[in-house]
Amino acid sequence: MTDAPRILMCRPDCYGIEYEINPWMNRERQVDHDRAIRQWEGLRAILESIGVQIELVEPQAGLPDLVFTANAALIFGQKCVLSQFRHAQRQGEEPHFAAALRSRNLEIVTLPEDLYFEGAGDALFCGETLFGGYRIRSTALALQRVGALISREVIPLELVDPRFYHLDTCFCPLSPERAIWFPPAFDAYGQDVIRSNVPSLIEIDETEAAAFGANAVVVGQHVVTNTGCPKLHENLRTSGFEPIETPLGEFVRAGGSAKCLTLRLDGEDAANWNLVS
Repeated sequence: MTDAPRILMCRPDCYGIEYEINPWMNRERQVDHDRAIRQWEGLRAILESIGVQIELVEPQAGLPDLVFTANAALIFGQKCVLSQFRHAQRQGEEPHFAAALRSRNLEIVTLPEDLYFEGAGDALFCGETLFGGYRIRSTALALQRVGALISREVIPLELVDPRFYHLDTCFCPLSPERAIWFPPAFDAYGQDVIRSNVPSLIEIDETEAAAFGANAVVVGQHVVTNTGCPKLHENLRTSGFEPIETPLGEFVRAGGSAKCLTLRLDGEDAANWNLVS
């Protein structure tokens, strides 16, 4: 029996579109609150059904994006590098996430105040290497500092499409040598770097990228995504994975999906995640 994977989530009790800080957000296109709760509960149920232990952070009025727990921090082993949000609208989340993570006996690390870093939204392991998305939210210098703190090589990748403002919206490691990606989200250099460092890539088209197909939760061979990604799911099955879809459209309204709604308390190295057996 292996230890159950642990994921931090936040119920969407206070979730809504209260401001606009990415191209998906529009205060005139409000969230259906009851549907959002059903969708969140559906994701939680799927994760629990494949062996994940869900832990919760309390929702807070006035912090609608607290539901996107992936942005709280980068966790690697017992070390937790806390996020420092670029936008003032999200900076209020920082003490709530910090308290929740401190209570779990992690080694808490903070960055200098002038460095923006948005946690597992912009920092993803593929094998031993940490890939980091920068420019739109996190800064390249912050990512280099994170790499030094956890003693891992960092490959910074410039994000160039504002729709894909975090790395986890356009890049999803599946194993040490395989990942999902949407190439146009990166500059030409970044595309070359990914191709050179990840031997097997599953490319998604713009339609499925806009359905947040790359914003997936990986647990062992299971890959949980939003609906609307049939070609990605076919490619995943061909590659030996077990894709699972669940509707998350109410969260896409704010620029998030399955991965954004989860933070891996056991660390961001997806390749080391195993199912309970």
